[in-house]
Amino acid sequence: MSVGHIARLLEDHQIPTIIVASKVFEKQLKAMHLPRVLLTPYMAGRPLGKPFDKTAQKNTVLKGIDLLSEAKENGTVITL
Repeated sequence: MSVGHIARLLEDHQIPTIIVASKVFEKQLKAMHLPRVLLTPYMAGRPLGKPFDKTAQKNTVLKGIDLLSEAKENGTVITL
């Protein structure tokens, strides 16, 4: 089961989701028509940033929370 399937199941139960992923997956994620996606410039497998880089990780998480509160329609994709 992919992250997209899980997000859809949660959304079906009124639980909002944000997918945080590396920009290298942009094409695939847009094709999945997910509710909210935050694309980051970090390498695959580390979408929040480098290990122990608390500042970058915090910034990414805060941007995801902003996306959750500001997205007005499904299919919102933003880049960090």
